[in-house]
Amino acid sequence: MRSGCSLFGRGLDCRIAARANARSFIGNFVADGILMPILIMVRHIAGVSTTLSGKENKMQDANRLISEKSPYLLQHAHNPVDWYPWGGEAFKKAAKEDKPIFLSIGYSTCHWCHVMEKESFEDLEVARLMDETFVSIKVDREERPDLDHVYMMVCQMLAGSGGWPLTIIMTPDKRPFFAGTYIPKSSRFGRTGMVEFIPRIRQIWTTRRDEVLKSAKQIMGVLQKVEKVTTGKDLDGSALDKGYQELAQRFDKEHGGFSDAPKFPTPHNLLFILRYWKRSGDKKALDMVEETLQKMRMGGVYDQIGYGFHRYSTDRKWLVPHFEKMLYDQALLAIAYTEAFQASGKEFYKGTAKEIFTYVLRDMTAPEGGFYSAEDADSEGVEGKFYLWEEDEIRRVLEKEDADLFIHVFNIEKEGNFEEEATGKKEGDNIPHHRKSFFKIARDLKMSEEGIKARVRSAREKLFQVREKRVHPHKDDKILTDWNGLMIAALARGCKVFGDGDYAKAAKKATNFILKRMRRPDGRLFHRYRDEEVKIVANLDDYAFLIWGLIELYEATFETPYLKTALQLNEDMLKHYWDEKSGGLFFTPDDGETLIVRKKELYDGASPSGNAVAMLNLLKLARLTGEHALDVKAAEIGRAFSDQVRQLPSGYTQFLVSTDFAIGPSYEVVIVGPSGVRRTVEMLGALNTRFIPNHVTIYRPSDEKSPDIDKTADFVRNYVTVKGQATAYVCLDNACKVPTTDVKEMLVLLGETK
Repeated sequence: MRSGCSLFGRGLDCRIAARANARSFIGNFVADGILMPILIMVRHIAGVSTTLSGKENKMQDANRLISEKSPYLLQHAHNPVDWYPWGGEAFKKAAKEDKPIFLSIGYSTCHWCHVMEKESFEDLEVARLMDETFVSIKVDREERPDLDHVYMMVCQMLAGSGGWPLTIIMTPDKRPFFAGTYIPKSSRFGRTGMVEFIPRIRQIWTTRRDEVLKSAKQIMGVLQKVEKVTTGKDLDGSALDKGYQELAQRFDKEHGGFSDAPKFPTPHNLLFILRYWKRSGDKKALDMVEETLQKMRMGGVYDQIGYGFHRYSTDRKWLVPHFEKMLYDQALLAIAYTEAFQASGKEFYKGTAKEIFTYVLRDMTAPEGGFYSAEDADSEGVEGKFYLWEEDEIRRVLEKEDADLFIHVFNIEKEGNFEEEATGKKEGDNIPHHRKSFFKIARDLKMSEEGIKARVRSAREKLFQVREKRVHPHKDDKILTDWNGLMIAALARGCKVFGDGDYAKAAKKATNFILKRMRRPDGRLFHRYRDEEVKIVANLDDYAFLIWGLIELYEATFETPYLKTALQLNEDMLKHYWDEKSGGLFFTPDDGETLIVRKKELYDGASPSGNAVAMLNLLKLARLTGEHALDVKAAEIGRAFSDQVRQLPSGYTQFLVSTDFAIGPSYEVVIVGPSGVRRTVEMLGALNTRFIPNHVTIYRPSDEKSPDIDKTADFVRNYVTVKGQATAYVCLDNACKVPTTDVKEMLVLLGETK
């Protein structure tokens, strides 16, 4: 059973980290009895049935959300609830009418957000109670991650966990005093429903206002204390060791991954472990990564028919997914599979990464070049319906022998392998998945492995064409700068490693779209584009992730303007997001909306921390340009959060990735040679196909009189070829080696002895 779209990818690490930060502060005032009347209601409302009654009430006229662009807000535009978007009008009304705020945060592809809408927000009785008691505000968490981060922290502190829909009750001046997630319409199984909950809140608001305000004040005090950062010392290798050991202790040896259920991909864990393997030579580290990536790819969490990964697995075996697909998952997992290919040389990982790119370029790419945000889990009101198959349907599509093979390979069962949540029964629906590798299947069937793969590819394509005729899940077609930055980074990396120029073209087109359509005349970024509207000031992740993408794109194409733009955006980021007092970067800019607390995000969710990514960007930009000041800023980020990271390193694996680069060994490689000649291509190719994570590459074309790179990376101005041949200049930890024209010798200088 699921009772909310789980706090995406944060899982155990997030809860431990968040509660560890808050525990010493919140314990005192939770225990003193002042908050207890309210906290009785605050308990996370979870574990309820998803059975829905039919829509009995006629939809009312459109509310204020009809003027919004967010697909999520538009989904609620015809609710009978008098919804307001986040803004001054709602807060003025709440203050004037002396009503608390009902803040509901979700996103368009959130299954349980849909459930709460159908049960409560489309119900006339609930809508009447809400309108009488509250001023109600709807927020798209993907449009306003700044608001989501703040109020999700409240939910974690008060309820012990979080998820979406996120429900917050707060004063007209935005101070929260209740936090929960999904709430059913009526009470059941000991859980308070909306029709009982709302009158109770109204009674507390009108008769116990002093207690409410005191509680809200205390919650605010905790938030402000949690956000105070104490600068520590530089991290060393012991933090990497501890982070690895924590992950190793949680590793599921049978099915891969680092938890029981639900199971999130969390690719930045894998990226860190790959680097730990590279540093330590510990084969168990590589084995953990490979086991996880293989089991994920073979499981139902991967769309075996249309490619791409679903949000997470509800079970330990990666079989039954939460069926939504998110852009950031595709990007980060593509990077993980690409790096696994570099580390192992196994075509399995290369093939998976390319399939992910196939899905994104086919289904998630806007004509203008940007990438869409997500696809829903539901179609025709049923979660997963688009992706499920009955055995008889497969047999109708495929010839008998091919159907028999497909059913065997993908473990299709007559009674089904997918258990309906609503009924607890198998209804003949199947999630295609592998239990054995193609090698083992070929051995068991005494057939050629390549022959089986060819037949399965043909069958998959036929089933895909049939599936395309089904009612598709809703697509959230807004374009977000941060998630696009991740996808640009992934495609650029794919271009480098796989040599596919189409990936670079797609990355360049998306980059050009963002820089042209989602950037102000003064160079500052916007967060969201949809339907010709650009809106919402950029957050830290927008800058950090796009800069990451630009760095990758420079190293894939060696077109200097991408590096120049990365430096410009990095300058804006430091100017408007940097904490001059304690170091590190705030999530919101200094000229953005004033929230109840200005947060700094460090722990990793489904996407990595903006601070951690920014730290690695700074380290790479420093080496690409020779600007020592950027190294200094990276070190300041490291020290700003080092005490937090030491408490639970496995909750901050992207930060460990950045620390791994900072500790070294790290390399700068400058290739000087004529464009397109064999030796130049060989040198660049040798760098790209091997797993050398802690290096940057600059290319200086020797056949250009005044290369553009000289103006951005002045230190390469005097680098020339040796005897007219393509030449590699390798520097290790700020010490330069003798230049070489030999590819093998270059690799030896980079520690690649095999």
